[in-house]
Amino acid sequence: MKKGQEYIGIVDKVDFPNKGLINYAEEDGRVTKVVVKGGIAGQKVRFMLSKKRSGKCEGRIMEVLEKAPSENRIPPCPHFESCGGCTYQQLEYDNQLALKSSMVKDIIDAVCSDYEYEGILGSPIEWAYRNKMEFSFGDEYKDGPLALGMHKKGSFHDIVTINDCRIVNEDYNTILKATLKYFEDKDIPFYHKMRHTGYLRHLLIRRSVKTGEVMVDLVTSSAYSECGAAATLSEEEMLKGLQDIYTGLSLNGKLVGFLHTVNDSLSDVVQSDRTDILYGRDYIVESILGLEFKISVFSFFQTNSLGAEVLYEKARSYVGTTKDKVVFDLYSGTGTIAQMLAKVAKKVIGVEIIEEAVEAAKVNAGLNGLDNCEFIAGDVLKVIDDIEEKPDLIVLDPPRDGIHPKALDKIIAYGVDKLVYISCKPTSLARDLEILQAKGYKVEKVCAVDMFPHTVHVETVCLLSRQ
Repeated sequence: MKKGQEYIGIVDKVDFPNKGLINYAEEDGRVTKVVVKGGIAGQKVRFMLSKKRSGKCEGRIMEVLEKAPSENRIPPCPHFESCGGCTYQQLEYDNQLALKSSMVKDIIDAVCSDYEYEGILGSPIEWAYRNKMEFSFGDEYKDGPLALGMHKKGSFHDIVTINDCRIVNEDYNTILKATLKYFEDKDIPFYHKMRHTGYLRHLLIRRSVKTGEVMVDLVTSSAYSECGAAATLSEEEMLKGLQDIYTGLSLNGKLVGFLHTVNDSLSDVVQSDRTDILYGRDYIVESILGLEFKISVFSFFQTNSLGAEVLYEKARSYVGTTKDKVVFDLYSGTGTIAQMLAKVAKKVIGVEIIEEAVEAAKVNAGLNGLDNCEFIAGDVLKVIDDIEEKPDLIVLDPPRDGIHPKALDKIIAYGVDKLVYISCKPTSLARDLEILQAKGYKVEKVCAVDMFPHTVHVETVCLLSRQ
């Protein structure tokens, strides 16, 4: 096989997150393993060999010549072929669950034995499940008309207008269409990531599944005065006009807040140099397992509210009895798990590095009448040395890359009888499980939870006991 040439092969297997494996039979009888991004097991594809070094080959799928047997439905979303947001809409949901479950099991089986694998729990709803979306302004092709939506599949620059997204409530599509038309009419330019010029950057929408409250945040640069529209319309007038559009929309839910965030960062990230409330308030209220949570525009919260209830119920079942116990919730985010456990524990201490999330956790604990929660802002690696209490049980919910090895050593040193590890990246979980097992912990149970139907992502909950 030669780099840059095209070949035809069958995708034999898909590994997490979406690595297709092709065993390509060469003319001399040798079999070369090629990894391609995407693909479904059973597909016949034409692919180009893009990398070949140290015995590892990577390719790029150029065309699907024959569909896999499991591709048994037409993707319901009209944007599926071009949008980079979803991967598996051509599979019935049961087939998606089976694929993700097998991925997780293969990963855990590689590092663990003699444990109970409980399979996968699906999302309570397959469509319209997301409670947050970050849409980007841009153009669908170089110097093309204004677009607002998601990055085009495989592209860093091109934006596909997503006005009929199926994984969100119709309110998102209504707001997006109105926003795009407004700025098209005003002829206001988007922010060019490479040139660092322009105004419109992102549109953030959050919507509570339980209460129907909707919050919109327009993210721009501070360069409005450089836009052509500024000659006839001040920024204040422009924003007031958009507010009038939003408050006049017919939504399934209720608009409770419209914000304007200024972001002059050179990188393509959603962050705030300044955020102003233009209408209403700067949070929505969501309900999870009988608890209420104020969610600000930038605070972390599980993006599938109903799926989060499934995830946390499974975690709670692994935690078991917590009466008269001190529980550490490390990497606690906005304190959802901590508050869930606080109802039945002596005390829960949450540690989270993002200060805004910690402040939100404190507010939410007060909202729920919980006085046995303590939330500490800081890096787990540094903070746990200063906590006087000793835990009886530890819950871990780290970011995608898992736990820092030195922090994991400190966690292990507590010697608690039980650990519950919630992971959003099973490969990171597997790496940490190897260390935990070497230090005396046994993996008892593992369960996958699908929080993100139609995407490659999957959550995993793991119960460990000290031997």
